[in-house]
Amino acid sequence: MRQNLIYFLLSLPILIMLAWFYFDKRKVKQRELKRTRLRAQPLAPEYVHILQTEFALYARLPSDLQRTLAGHMQVFLDEKDILGRGDLEVTDTIRVLIAAQACLLILNRPGNYYPGFRSILVYPETYVANSTHNDGMLQVTATSTRAGESWQRGPVILAWDHVLQGARDSRDGHNVVMHEFAHKLDEENAAMDGLPLLPTAEQYQQWSEVLNAEFIVQQQKLAEGADDVIDSYGATSPAEFFAVVTETFFEKPHQLGHCHPKLYEQFKLCYLLDPKAWFEG
Repeated sequence: MRQNLIYFLLSLPILIMLAWFYFDKRKVKQRELKRTRLRAQPLAPEYVHILQTEFALYARLPSDLQRTLAGHMQVFLDEKDILGRGDLEVTDTIRVLIAAQACLLILNRPGNYYPGFRSILVYPETYVANSTHNDGMLQVTATSTRAGESWQRGPVILAWDHVLQGARDSRDGHNVVMHEFAHKLDEENAAMDGLPLLPTAEQYQQWSEVLNAEFIVQQQKLAEGADDVIDSYGATSPAEFFAVVTETFFEKPHQLGHCHPKLYEQFKLCYLLDPKAWFEG
């Protein structure tokens, strides 16, 4: 009897692990079935109208990518909570434009719809945020106005006026939704360090070589005050470099490809897209 009890106690962790594996696998399967159903559903006509009138890049997409984007948006809107702050009422236009711009980054990328967080907080316009840092023995608190931010393993925060401007203007190289959701792709690889998950293992070495070299160039240009198609904010850290180049890749693809061809090729392999084709003609 005692020996049987010992055997049972020794095997209990294994039984628990097997049960957890079974139910987790079942949960994942159910989630993927639901996602498949959602992707097959057409967007509501009023949502399509919002895309056609307010999201400039949507009209440039080939029809097959428009359908893919619509399917990803259905999943995104089902799995993310978009919440108003500062008395902002969340409308269909707000939900559709945030979803569309965020899902553009994952059109062809294998992935899991920005895992690790659920909430997107939206302010009517640029908002004031506090930040703290240590200066020797002192802890210094500073305030700054922001158009968006992405908390690691936490929510995305956006200013609606910048979201709308980013959707309407597809050529200025600035898009707050793409920027903050690029950070979310970045953090899927454990740390927010400018290295997202790449489609194949072979890409990592070349990605590191090209981006490290280009980042050094941007730091030099920032120090010299020289202009570049890549916004100078990208030179502040590898994480910001990845997010800023993402904006440039989607909104100024020809300029990026001309000035930084190796960088453009790496981002084309990362996103499995070639936005140059969208702007021709």
